[in-house]
Amino acid sequence: MTANTLKDPAHRIDAHELEVASGTRTYVVAPVLSRRSENDLVRSPEAKLEEAVGLAGAIDLNVVGAVVVALGEIRPSTYIGKGKVEEIKVVVEAEDITLVLMDCALSPVQQRNLEKAWGAKVIDRTGLILEIFGRRARTKEGTLQVELAHLNYQKGRLVRSWTHLERQRGGGGFLGGPGETQIESDRRLLQDRIVKLERELEQVKRTRSLHRISRRKVPYPIVALVGYTNAGKSTLFNRLTRAEVLAEDMLFATLDPTLRALKLPHGTKAILSDTVGFISELPTMLVAAFRATLEEVLEADVILHVRDISHGDTEAQAGDVRSILHSLGIEEGTRQTVIEVWNKVDLIEEPAREALLTASRREGGNRPVVVSAVTGEGLPALLDRVEAVVAAGRLTLAIDIPPADGAGLAWLHANTDVLARETDEDGVTHVSVRVAPERADQVRRRFGIAAVE
Repeated sequence: MTANTLKDPAHRIDAHELEVASGTRTYVVAPVLSRRSENDLVRSPEAKLEEAVGLAGAIDLNVVGAVVVALGEIRPSTYIGKGKVEEIKVVVEAEDITLVLMDCALSPVQQRNLEKAWGAKVIDRTGLILEIFGRRARTKEGTLQVELAHLNYQKGRLVRSWTHLERQRGGGGFLGGPGETQIESDRRLLQDRIVKLERELEQVKRTRSLHRISRRKVPYPIVALVGYTNAGKSTLFNRLTRAEVLAEDMLFATLDPTLRALKLPHGTKAILSDTVGFISELPTMLVAAFRATLEEVLEADVILHVRDISHGDTEAQAGDVRSILHSLGIEEGTRQTVIEVWNKVDLIEEPAREALLTASRREGGNRPVVVSAVTGEGLPALLDRVEAVVAAGRLTLAIDIPPADGAGLAWLHANTDVLARETDEDGVTHVSVRVAPERADQVRRRFGIAAVE
């Protein structure tokens, strides 16, 4: 982004301003603090480094090397110690590195100092995730959300991006004052764009709210998939709905939410929603920008927390997901039922596999369901579990339909869950249906019944 493009009112500031080209020779640095509080999630340095390399690979960067840097404390000027800065400088020069990825959140000052020391472009974890999201967004809503998050991130870094601080003369002729600095002008234009995006996203929020109201009129329960990125949500989504959502072994392979119809074993109809994957240290600005999308999870009747149970850091990943759900107001005791889905069991060998299955059968609490989205193992049990949760608050009605009321039978199939039907010798069809409490009166009035089983 340049000052000239900002001056152009027709210019649309998008989420690709980091201008990180695919194939760029990249060195990944994963700083790990040796001192951690008791509340910190246990995550191995190797897994942290592997995830950082995976993030770089998600936008096809050419990772030449990677290193874990142990830190006793964070340095205000460069984040890592002076000795490590010098060591990495040698590698950067020897390997002709043009981009260094710091797997942490850098301040603008730290980012600028490291770029000067290494003579290479430096981006932090937040910047990289924003770049990934910018490339993955496909819908207008997703693009707006990423752009807003990126501009809020870039706002504090104008001082390092804009070096032309000459003043623009205010007024006309020789009487004009000194005017405003170019950086002040850029910052003002940036803020104007942020305000405009916030208004557009507010409209998106209102539109989503109207869609939810419409869905409530058709009483289909909503089942939302959440989980750490690359836990297999999209593969599970495709398996359950026979959809063709992009599913690859890649961090943030999909970004925009998708909704499809889901048919449960006894005919119950539901809506399955696939949401954006979570990740540790997810930038707060992204959580804020994607709140309109994540509110779909708040409206869900059942939340399936999909975990990659084969991953070495599965517990830490699960903790990250729970933390984000908590920030959205979803926790134990709320109206939503959260079911843990232990996915990728096909990647686990015996005897660990049998131990895992035994652990999933533990008594009490909300037992997890062990599945493989690739092979289909465990999916019938998962659907039974979802249907049991959905049916828990529903009523069962017994209805007798005369032979002439074929339209009534069709209405029941369209608006309720038909559990059983039997036609006697007189042509009367005895139907047992399950219905949401808010629709029970409508069914009773339609068929003139009062008895509830």
